[in-house]
Amino acid sequence: MLSSNPDRNLTIRALAAEDEPEWRRLWNAYLTFYETTVDEEVYQTAFERLLSTRNGEFQGLVAEVDGQPVGLAHFLFHRTLWSVEDTCYLMDLFVDPSLRGGGVGRALIDAVHTAAKDQGIPGTYWLTQDTNYKGRMLYDQVAKQAPFIVYEKQD
Repeated sequence: MLSSNPDRNLTIRALAAEDEPEWRRLWNAYLTFYETTVDEEVYQTAFERLLSTRNGEFQGLVAEVDGQPVGLAHFLFHRTLWSVEDTCYLMDLFVDPSLRGGGVGRALIDAVHTAAKDQGIPGTYWLTQDTNYKGRMLYDQVAKQAPFIVYEKQD
């Protein structure tokens, strides 16, 4: 585990164009965890969006241990009608299963929240499945569970 091995070097950095193969590997593992797949067009569009510098577009972070990508986070700053400040939505968070519990997920959440605070955004929120017990163990340590239930309508 990362936290028990001081020789391991954890770095969180912005996603870059040359990360596409490793990003794809990690995002595919994330989608597999949630038992879903996406078309090639979605992979390409998602990566383009993550690299865009347009306001209001998704951003991506990569976690590396000893220079090897082991995790990712995708997030979005957006307006809310419940405050003057924007809010931050952490859409995707994934850490290689062999490193879970070692601080990588916490570091990614902290990095997203710090990026939000640097933009004057006080809050970060995210969703997870109620069956994501391991993830929720971390989330219960770093945030407060909101009392909302999510509904989704699709055509």
